[in-house]
Amino acid sequence: MTLNKQSLSRRNLLTAGAAAGVGSVLAAPAAIAQGKTTWRMQTHWPTGNWYYEDVFVNFANRVTEATGGELTIEPVQNDGIVPTGEVLNAVRRGLLESAFIYPSYWMGRIPVAGHLNGNIGTFGSHEEMHMFMYEMGALDIIREAYAEQGVYQAGPVSYAGLALYSNRPLVTKEDFAGWRVRSTGTAAMVFEKMGASPASIPGGELYQALQTGVVEGAHWGSISTGWGMNFQEVTKYIVQPDLVSQLNGEVMVGMEPWNAIGDDLKATFNEVVRATSADASAHFLHQDLVRKDEFVNELGGEITNLDPAVVEELRVKSMEVVDEFAERDPDYSGRVAELLHEFMRLTGKA
Repeated sequence: MTLNKQSLSRRNLLTAGAAAGVGSVLAAPAAIAQGKTTWRMQTHWPTGNWYYEDVFVNFANRVTEATGGELTIEPVQNDGIVPTGEVLNAVRRGLLESAFIYPSYWMGRIPVAGHLNGNIGTFGSHEEMHMFMYEMGALDIIREAYAEQGVYQAGPVSYAGLALYSNRPLVTKEDFAGWRVRSTGTAAMVFEKMGASPASIPGGELYQALQTGVVEGAHWGSISTGWGMNFQEVTKYIVQPDLVSQLNGEVMVGMEPWNAIGDDLKATFNEVVRATSADASAHFLHQDLVRKDEFVNELGGEITNLDPAVVEELRVKSMEVVDEFAERDPDYSGRVAELLHEFMRLTGKA
């Protein structure tokens, strides 16, 4: 499939970004102009969250606009076609064409997905994250691992930082002892090394788990994404600083639908993924600051700050987890770990 040059011009791509701001008010796939190729794209986000519209539906509209209507993305909410935990298999098998989702769900099958997610104590900015993924070549290696599963990895989309909501104030390492926290991916392994007791709890059960004390804390991306899950109603503290400034989602496409479109569409789709990440990072950051202010000044919550020594120990434990995965998965996690150690050296974190 070949597009005319006008439909893929830089002006068209930038116009799509502006149009996405208007498109974010549209909740239903029917509101998006139908193109010649349509991909259903499922997320793990429920429709009630503000970022479902502002980020996910915006992304779908942006792709359609940028491709001049040649490629339409139909947004599908969490569990809309298959349960969240089965999305990778659904994309592999063609039950879904694509997904806008969270990499840590697949770490048992694709260990290097943890690097796509982001590791505690590493990225200090969106620019650093993109440098590591695109300039240093980490994404190329991650794409190889996904391709083995019959999936094209389009790239990361920033969810901004990893923030902790808690009913226990966390300042020192001793405060982590026995702390019951809902956590996933490599972060859960780091918390366990710090003496905490991480638990895996589905998103739909998190509010009640915090309310009833099943867990004392949780993370669901940044302050504002946790706010979208109403964590502010059932916790007393937000723990700062964010443990990594860029925690990423991902966009993936089944290899068959990916190979069925032309190179021009592929290039445009990848550009929109990359641009969406930068825009989402800034959007989430603004909302994080607004919600943090509201948490303290309107809800009477408290911000607790980790001791610098604890922040450094979390970084050290995080790199231990990185090295453990490198040993288990040398072909992919091992190669990305080498890049990450170099990244840490270059950025003065090692």
